[in-house]
Parts: sequence; structure tokens; C-alpha cells
Amino acid sequence: MKKRPDLLAGEDLPSGPWQKRSVDKGERLKEAGLGLFGEKGYESTSIEAIAQRANLAVGSFYQHYRSKKQLLLALMDELLEKLSRLEFRPEAASDTQAVIRGLLSRSFAHDLRYLGAYRAWQEAALTDAGLARKQKQIHAWTTGRVAAVFERLAQLPGARKGLDVAGLARGMDALFWSLLGQAARMPKPELDRWVESCTHLIYHALFTDSAETKK
Repeated sequence: MKKRPDLLAGEDLPSGPWQKRSVDKGERLKEAGLGLFGEKGYESTSIEAIAQRANLAVGSFYQHYRSKKQLLLALMDELLEKLSRLEFRPEAASDTQAVIRGLLSRSFAHDLRYLGAYRAWQEAALTDAGLARKQKQIHAWTTGRVAAVFERLAQLPGARKGLDVAGLARGMDALFWSLLGQAARMPKPELDRWVESCTHLIYHALFTDSAETKK
């Protein structure tokens, strides 16, 4: 499996102080950025507004990031790091659909906190060629992870033979990112219904109907 993209590679981040107080300020800036990016988008969010939301001076922002783009990269990199820690162990449960549902739920639990960053990322990548290239790297990585999950599921009893795992992974990964882009406007019950629908879609794409009746 490909190594996750390091979105901060090559970024000349300020080497600011690392005392607890400074680290706390950095976290406040991230929270402020997430909130404002979600509310206003990328272009309409200024560094001054981020600092004000964090109740900090603008100078504190530049102790941590040289630009608004660096803050966005840091937020998206943090999301990828959390996603990289998700574990999938289909052999640990007898209810395969429950395993798939749990993985989707955990994925969205991480993703939803970063909705503001993803909204801003989508907007910024439209006009920034560097971010657009990183976007392709992100999707290649997440598609690879989805394919690895499907390949493990395909080894279980009742899995369909000759399935195009790579094609299914590309389609489902695109659906996941699309859902993440819409989730900010979805009430939780609707998102839960989407997760349930995706669970059934994945399960029935991977397994024959007879696999379910054998449980």
C-alpha cells in the first residue's frame, strides 16, 4: 500500500517556540481555521479573522504558519494522519456487514471534524495547481486503502468471484469524498442513512446473496 501523502513536505514552516503555551495557541488557530473555513470558505477567510476567532494577535499566527495555505495544509495533513490509523480486521467478527458499517462510521467520525478544512481544500484546489496535484495524491492513497479493505473482504467465505476490486474501490472512494463534501449540510440522521446505504452497497457488491443466508 502506498505511503500516505505528506502534505507538509517541502513547506518552510516557522520554527516557533514549542512551550506548552505556544502549542496551545497552535491548537486554537487550527480550531479557528476549521470553524471559519467551514462557515465562509477559503477565499473569504482572512488570517486576521482566524487570529481574532482564536483570540490571538496576528503575530501569533505567523509564529506557526507563514500563510493561510500552510494552515490548510496542516489541517488536511492531520486528517490524513488520523485516517491512516484506522484499522480493519474483518476476521475479528462474524457479522461482515457490522464490520463494514463500523469502519465507515469511524471514518466519518474523523472526517466530520475536518469538514471546514475539506470545504476550503476543494475551493482552493480549483485555482492552486500545487494543491490540485496534492489532491490527486490524496485520492490515489485513499483509493488504495479502500482497495486493500475490499481485497481482504474478498477473501472471506461467500465473496463474489472475479470481482473488479480496483474499479469498485475507485467508485466507493469517490462516493466517500462526495459525501464528505455534502455532510456539512446533512442532519445526522440523514448521514446515518447514507452510511447504512453504503454498507449495503459494499456488502452486496462483494458478497453473493447466499453468503447472507448462510449466517
